[in-house]
Amino acid sequence: MFGNNFIWIFIVICLVVSAILVWLITRSIVSSRMAKYQQEQQEKADNLVNQARETSKVIELEAKDNALKILQESENEVSRRRADLSREEERLQKRRTEIDARVERLEQREAALNKRQSTIDKRSNEIEKLYQQQLEEVQRVAEMSLEEARAQLLADAEKEGRNDMARIIRQIEAEARAEGEKRARDIIADSIQRVASDHVASVSTSIVSLPNEEMKGRIVGRNGRNIRAFEQAAGVDVIVDDTPEAVTISCFDSVRREIARRSLERLILDGRIHPAHIEKVLADEEAAVEKSIIEAGEQAAFDAGVAGLHPEILRVLGRLKYRTSYGQNQLSHAVEVSKLSAILAAELGANVEVSKAGGLLHDLGKAMDHNTEGTHAVIGAEFARRYGVSQTVANCISSHHHETDQESVEAIIVEAADAISGARPGARREDLEQYIKRLRALEEIANSYKGVSQSYAIQAGREVRIIVRPDDIDDLESVRLARDVAKKIEETMQYPGQIRVTVIRETRAIDYAK
Repeated sequence: MFGNNFIWIFIVICLVVSAILVWLITRSIVSSRMAKYQQEQQEKADNLVNQARETSKVIELEAKDNALKILQESENEVSRRRADLSREEERLQKRRTEIDARVERLEQREAALNKRQSTIDKRSNEIEKLYQQQLEEVQRVAEMSLEEARAQLLADAEKEGRNDMARIIRQIEAEARAEGEKRARDIIADSIQRVASDHVASVSTSIVSLPNEEMKGRIVGRNGRNIRAFEQAAGVDVIVDDTPEAVTISCFDSVRREIARRSLERLILDGRIHPAHIEKVLADEEAAVEKSIIEAGEQAAFDAGVAGLHPEILRVLGRLKYRTSYGQNQLSHAVEVSKLSAILAAELGANVEVSKAGGLLHDLGKAMDHNTEGTHAVIGAEFARRYGVSQTVANCISSHHHETDQESVEAIIVEAADAISGARPGARREDLEQYIKRLRALEEIANSYKGVSQSYAIQAGREVRIIVRPDDIDDLESVRLARDVAKKIEETMQYPGQIRVTVIRETRAIDYAK
């Protein structure tokens, strides 16, 4: 037992001793290797230091050479600049000497001018005194102050200028009339003869014929049920009076009136007149009228020879079929203006296509709803621009009543064609009240001018004759008065065609034999 323990102790001691020996040997080897590695690194460091010292010496030598070169160049530059400064200083000194001499001469001249100015001032004072004395003498002789003489001179000059202006205006108008009247008459007559269109149409009522008098009772219905339903659904007034075998449909909206007329005619033919059937027939006829409106717009564009218009423009244009102005159908008027514009443009060498399009669309705004604000020319041009119409054509639309500036000769042609279409015989009609108002307005404008004795609107309001007092207005002022009255009529009134202004001045010499 004891022997085994001894063996184990011996083995452990041997292992410990072996481990110590291995550790000592390993440490010795590592130490020797570390010493060798440190020696190698030290040698490398010494080599690097030596190389760095040699490189620094080379760089130091190069730096010294560069410094010497820079120093030499700097000294050369300083020498050159000193030479330049010396030359500049010499030039400045020379310039200073010249300036001093010039200043001296200027001072001498200023002294001479001051002396002369004093002499001039003295003479000016003497002249002013003489002028005042002469002015006082002139005023005393003429018995008129300076302000009165100036006013008299300006009045004479103004009168002479007005006389010259009136004479020149009369001469220019005579020349223009002699040269252009025949040509313009020929062009307008040719244009009107080559264009044929309808004359006038109904304004706010439509007549529906009945097969017999009993149909009136069926239209009215029991206790007025049918006629109330029809009027409410159609938005029109149905007038059943003593007119034999006819009823009248009244409405200022021509499209609604046309729908109601067609619907009533269909109901009469069908025979079934009751509220439910009335609503169905009205809906069908509204769709049919809308289709006819589109077809009318397309047909108008075809008749006028205008292609490429947007379908929405054609639809709105077709609504003019049911619009009238002084009895003239607006769609026929638009086609007529387009044709007249094309003829005038061809005669004058202008753009025919632009003129045709502008003439066809010039009253497009009249088909707009009443809720759209603005004049028909402006809103029509804006609508046309929105759907791709060119600016030139849009200007023809917006400027045909001078609400905007006319930018092309085509715009002037459209305006002239519009006036021709509205002014030709039988084109339009107006009611008696409007006719009388226009005549009174013409006479009031003429009577508002000084020197007018009497005025008369004649020839259905197409001419106003003004009789003036010969003592107040001479011949040249008569020319100016006619031009002023015509201009005021253009600015303040709306009328188809043109109005002629005639000023009559008569001088009578009266004496008595005693």
